[in-house]
Amino acid sequence: MTTGQAGGGLVTAPATAAARRRITVRGVVQGVGFRPFVHTLATELGLTGHVTNTGEGVVAEVEGAVAALDLFGRRIGADAPPLAVVETVDAEDVAVRGDTGFRILPSRADGLPRTLVSPDAATCDACLAELTDPADRRYRHPFLTCTHCGPRFTIVTALPYDRAQTTMDRFPMCPRCAREYADPADRRFHAQPISCHDCGPRLRLLTADPADPTRPPRPAPGTDPVAATRRLLAEGAIVAVKGLGGYHLVCDASDDTAVALLRARKNRGDKPFALMARQLADVEHLVRVRPEERALLTGPVRPIVLLRRHRGPAPAPDAPVLSGAVAPGSPDLGVMLPYTPLHHLLLGLPGDPRGPRLLVMTSGNVAGEPIVTDDEDAVRRLAHLADAWLTHDRPIRIPCDDSVVRISDGEPLFIRRSRGHAPMPVRLPVPVRPALAAGGDLKNVLCLAEGDRAWLSAHIGDMDDLATQLAFEEAQAHLETVTGVRPQLLAADRHPGYRSGQWAQRHTDGRPLVRVQHHHAHVASAMAEHGLPDGHPVIGVAFDGTGYGDDHAVWGGEILLADYDGYRRFGQLAYVPLPGGDTTVRRPYRMALTHLRAAGLDWAADLPPVAACPPQERRLLARQLERHLNCVPTSSMGRLFDAVSSLAGICHHAGYEAQAAVALEAAALTAGEDHGPGYAFALRAAPAGTTGADTVADPAPVLTAVVADLRAGTAPALIAARFHTAVADLVRRCCALARARAGLTTVALTGGVFANTLLAEATARLLRQDGFTVLRHRRVPPNDGGLALGQIVVAARTAGAAAR
Repeated sequence: MTTGQAGGGLVTAPATAAARRRITVRGVVQGVGFRPFVHTLATELGLTGHVTNTGEGVVAEVEGAVAALDLFGRRIGADAPPLAVVETVDAEDVAVRGDTGFRILPSRADGLPRTLVSPDAATCDACLAELTDPADRRYRHPFLTCTHCGPRFTIVTALPYDRAQTTMDRFPMCPRCAREYADPADRRFHAQPISCHDCGPRLRLLTADPADPTRPPRPAPGTDPVAATRRLLAEGAIVAVKGLGGYHLVCDASDDTAVALLRARKNRGDKPFALMARQLADVEHLVRVRPEERALLTGPVRPIVLLRRHRGPAPAPDAPVLSGAVAPGSPDLGVMLPYTPLHHLLLGLPGDPRGPRLLVMTSGNVAGEPIVTDDEDAVRRLAHLADAWLTHDRPIRIPCDDSVVRISDGEPLFIRRSRGHAPMPVRLPVPVRPALAAGGDLKNVLCLAEGDRAWLSAHIGDMDDLATQLAFEEAQAHLETVTGVRPQLLAADRHPGYRSGQWAQRHTDGRPLVRVQHHHAHVASAMAEHGLPDGHPVIGVAFDGTGYGDDHAVWGGEILLADYDGYRRFGQLAYVPLPGGDTTVRRPYRMALTHLRAAGLDWAADLPPVAACPPQERRLLARQLERHLNCVPTSSMGRLFDAVSSLAGICHHAGYEAQAAVALEAAALTAGEDHGPGYAFALRAAPAGTTGADTVADPAPVLTAVVADLRAGTAPALIAARFHTAVADLVRRCCALARARAGLTTVALTGGVFANTLLAEATARLLRQDGFTVLRHRRVPPNDGGLALGQIVVAARTAGAAAR
């Protein structure tokens, strides 16, 4: 006898008796070959019936011997296809129908979608073998894909996931593809993006007229756009290449002139470019590749992985050379491997003429704008950046930048969570009614949630630009379509000037809008991704560059005692003026001078930031600080990193966000293990009623020690290392005080400063030594890319409390 679930109870039947069950599978089960898998499994077990896609997921009705049905129920989750993520399998007994055979039925669009859309996946080994096999009919097909790989999220227009509801609907299948699509024994059985040379999308190469840049680009002569593009790259051209989630700007990473030209055209400053290597062997002489990093680089996502530079063995004579202009001053290189057939073709297949083996692959956009996806937009908006456009006629439904990940303490740490991960949901520890969180204004990512799931969008960008704001609206509409969430609650940052918050305010439509404090959202984000339940407060260490504080100051060096319901500001970095806002962020020497003044230290001529600041600006800055003109107080740890970077003579001008802090970390990494005497912050009780914090961390002793080290001839690298040690020790001391006063033993490290792995790993190590449980971000970024997740859970609790 065997048992099967029917409704809420159990029924028994002889193992050989005929029975029928309806099985509903939820999770990532559409677009990943799940129905073909069910067909094969049912046929193997001698079962009849049918399977279809619905808004709920995949629904199968199977009929046959009870023992076979039981085995089917076990294997449907355990043996699922590689890209599938099975969350639940529910079964109920239904009436026997006497089917003969097993069929795949057309999809049913009944009700709101509740299934999960698969992220885009890198080219699988089977497809790569076909791509490189001259005897295969898909040899060199740029859009080769199967049920195990290829575009998903970026092409889906609605659910259930069928070809008619993707951007492939404009490409009718040829007879041979149609036969494969209908053959249960074929790897492309019901693979929605299926195509070949005869029926698939077409590549086209457009080139600009160097003599007249105002003329529209024209189709390049010749019949092979890939070969022509490879020649252009080898000749030093910059090519806009249309990929899965948008355009990349591409050039030969070994060509100093080409890389410098791209940097100048994009007004990139010294911000590092990402690389695409043909194979890991082409970069192993440049960077250290640990097993965890190798797994990320070669897996189905293929993100950009930040790898530490090293002085490895001498490169082989034919090893590719990397231009120094790719990532000047950065301790890391951002490396990815090819993840589409087109990438493999651009880097060259066996037997191809020699071409570039390392390519710069940077987002195809103007600084501050979202990645370009539309072909006409690409020609117009990238006209001053590109010499040519390698494009195709398969539309991109939604932009999706490359994800950026690094390994820290043996685990992934997201810097940007996007392609390959969006729109996979994060499980919530607290139930949420349908809600939308607008995120922040930097590194914007929005979030939809319902029940125990939160779906984060792909990376959208900085909300300063109108194009990014339009991309935000497009991403919000698309995410609602693929999740079926209809928000009844909105959440946004408390900053009155944030465009994300202003959008939420304009779109309430009678729905409640909850404003969530920036650093509380950061802490709640770390708590939520680790599954902390209600009633489990933590010590939240939230260090970043800026966040709107309850007292209207710029916070960013915060120790919060927090749960989802609220927080108390236990500790803070001492306030200093932030003179001139963004001007000071771009000129770290101004922040250094401000901190020196606050610490009672003279602006002596021998100090690097004094020398870096023009005399006239220095006089104006002194007057500004004396009179408190345009000086908002800030407790930002990010700005303190800027100040020390300039004070040590490492970075005085920031051409991109956090450049000074990145340079300070890079210097610290070269200092070795023995840093000598460290620095220490002063901790003091806050005057009653001033900031709301119990404890204030004063950096004046640190700055005094840095000045003394400078005058003693201490190397900047040692100063940088000692400062990192001082910040880690500050967190340790503050958390010990918080534990003594509040009894809390769990610490969440969050905020963009903790993307600094040298600091984060040292801090976590000290806290663990002291017996704390340490939560670090692993599923969403510690920076503002993870903010919306925290906003969702805080808003849900706030709105629920208000309703009660």
